Amino acid sequence: MSDTRNVCITAVDGQTGFLIAELLLKEERFKKQITSLTGLSLDPTSAKAKELESLGAVIVPHHPGREREMVNALKKIGCDTICLIPPAREDKFDICVELTNAAKKAGVQNVLLISAAGCDYAERDKQPRLREFIDLEALVLAEKGNSDVALGHSPCVIRAGFYAENLLLYAQQAQSEGVLPLPIGENHKFAPVALGDIAHVAAHVLSGKGPHGFDDKHRGQMMVMTGPMLCAGKELVESASKALGQTMEFENISEREAKRILKNQATIDDSEKEYLLEYYSLVREGKTNYIATTAFHDITGEHPTEPDDFFRLYAGELRPKKKVKHNGA
Repeated sequence: MSDTRNVCITAVDGQTGFLIAELLLKEERFKKQITSLTGLSLDPTSAKAKELESLGAVIVPHHPGREREMVNALKKIGCDTICLIPPAREDKFDICVELTNAAKKAGVQNVLLISAAGCDYAERDKQPRLREFIDLEALVLAEKGNSDVALGHSPCVIRAGFYAENLLLYAQQAQSEGVLPLPIGENHKFAPVALGDIAHVAAHVLSGKGPHGFDDKHRGQMMVMTGPMLCAGKELVESASKALGQTMEFENISEREAKRILKNQATIDDSEKEYLLEYYSLVREGKTNYIATTAFHDITGEHPTEPDDFFRLYAGELRPKKKVKHNGA
């Protein structure tokens, strides 16, 4: 088995891909294990793509709909390991199908798919955006055990939970009203996970080596990852209040109001808004009342980010601004 590790990460102009690539390029424990890093970029002129390029990544423009071009690109860079990240786009499923097929044809051996926790609880008619991750997992894992296809030798899937960073979408309400408005009901819980924790596990997997490709501790694993604390809305704002040093309140809003807020102040793709609303519906249905931190502990030997620490990190974006006193007004 070759000791080289030529990693290709898709969607590096997105936050997940960028952070994984940045870790591999900057942290010595990962950097020394990889031979090269190529980032597939849907927007090669983006600030994230440019920054990764300055760190030593090779940025390759990604033009969806040209599978043969992608096969040739993967062969040219000698890609033996691909990190498949569904991009925040309407056509993410089609893009991932095309990338998976290209990786097969290019003889890529190791594949890490960043999937979504909760996809196995999602119903196709009620939460289609979440459920499509099941189809992606099936596609990536279909060749497991097929000795004639290199991509079947060393797969791994990380089911990433609800990113805590999604809470920053409500910074406007947090700062102006001291409120965190979420359509999750009053009692059911979920465990937001820090994006940095997902990236760290991904970096360990992508740089780990074993006789069949990935380290045998990671190869073939289905890693479900949430944050370490189950929170209902009120518990979430208790952590926020403690970290920010100011009282925050939780407001259980309707799905209609949630849609309006996302439409008015979120710059994310419409498909990502749909994903968030579907995840909130899973919370309301009681399907997210669990934590899954074993993979993070086993792989990193560390403890995942607590909500208090997350809110402390983003205090500047979430801390309520002091209300102006109006004398007689």
